[in-house]
Amino acid sequence: MKMKLRKNRIVSNRRMPVFVGILSGLLLNRHVQAQSVLPSAPESDTTPAALLSSQNDEMDVFATTVAHTESEPFRWGPVTLRPHPYYQFLYGSGILANPGQPVDTTIQQVSPGFLIDAGRHLTLDYTPTWTFYSNKNFKNTFDNAVKLAWGGAYNDWVFGASQSYASVSAPTVQTGTQTSQENYLTTASASYIFNSKISVDLGAAQNFNFADQFQSYREWSTLDWLNYQFWPRLSVAAGVGLGYDDMQSSPNMLFEQYQARIQWRATDKIGFQLHGGVEDRQFLSGGESDLISPVFDGTIQYQPFEVTKLSVTAQRKVAPSFFQNQTTENTSFSGDLNQRLLENFYLDLNGGYQITKYTTSASGVAVNRNDDYYYLNVKISCTFLKRGTIGVFYQLGDNSSSLSGFGFNTRQYGFQISYSY
Repeated sequence: MKMKLRKNRIVSNRRMPVFVGILSGLLLNRHVQAQSVLPSAPESDTTPAALLSSQNDEMDVFATTVAHTESEPFRWGPVTLRPHPYYQFLYGSGILANPGQPVDTTIQQVSPGFLIDAGRHLTLDYTPTWTFYSNKNFKNTFDNAVKLAWGGAYNDWVFGASQSYASVSAPTVQTGTQTSQENYLTTASASYIFNSKISVDLGAAQNFNFADQFQSYREWSTLDWLNYQFWPRLSVAAGVGLGYDDMQSSPNMLFEQYQARIQWRATDKIGFQLHGGVEDRQFLSGGESDLISPVFDGTIQYQPFEVTKLSVTAQRKVAPSFFQNQTTENTSFSGDLNQRLLENFYLDLNGGYQITKYTTSASGVAVNRNDDYYYLNVKISCTFLKRGTIGVFYQLGDNSSSLSGFGFNTRQYGFQISYSY
């Protein structure tokens, strides 16, 4: 989710190399456990206004400074209610109901969510989702997502915190079946400016993920950066991370990360953000030796014309697996094209490739699974009544797995309708 960045008089002319919303999202990059087979619903921006206004847009090629001047029909004093209802219908073929059991089904999702802006420092978003399957091999579900976010600036400090809860049950690539999960995520972050060149970003997270009939875990982590700003559009940083995974029925894990980061807005039309390094993961029982792996996360933004946006993303991370005594090493590459065709019509084209290697976390446990997952999504949409969007889409996904039963080839098409204040 992209956040709009602006300057603020509190921090004068000093430039902050990274904003707190990004910092919370980068905390060791393990807050999303499973790759869903289905298209994702749009996300609302829960960043409090105080955080948005305490930053600048020097590093974000896609940032916009256009102010919203439309009336707010659901505003009472400092409190604004922003409904964002959403409906999706799709027909999908080749979706795994269980390993080795691909089936066809229609899927309908109804999501009458809303966001509350409680002044400049606090937001609350609630998104319930009803999902209905025509194929009886899947269970109809009622999922919930709640996020409370707070942020503010004081002198040369910028603080942020959030608490979220999500329950979701969807077909996933890793498990080869419909998987129910509950996730509780708590984040806290702070940035401090020493002078016009040097600043620090501090962040901590608590992430509990509970999966029905699969491996659950609780994780605590921190990732902290020392930044040096060469000029407003170029900054570098050194970062150190530390984390601990308390596993349900596998060896607990301690890990450290050592990373470097560069952010460079080369021109008005192109920008680069990259951080990467090495992770050393220790298994505290089971007799398995340390797992030392490269980790990275990078994005290139390119906007050759006002109506054209291109981005490329690459990522590598290590995370607990759904399966007992296993971890996953995930390497992914993706690209996105957003093109305005006419005044109110848009083309969205995105695709990617993910390599997942399963490794053992206990000696004597044989693990023999490697997955190669490809996906492509094409969507054409148009706006209506200023705040509404309707679109049709086609998505394909192909997973080749060395473990029998987890490979599949799916084709999905349908339409989406959303309305957002």
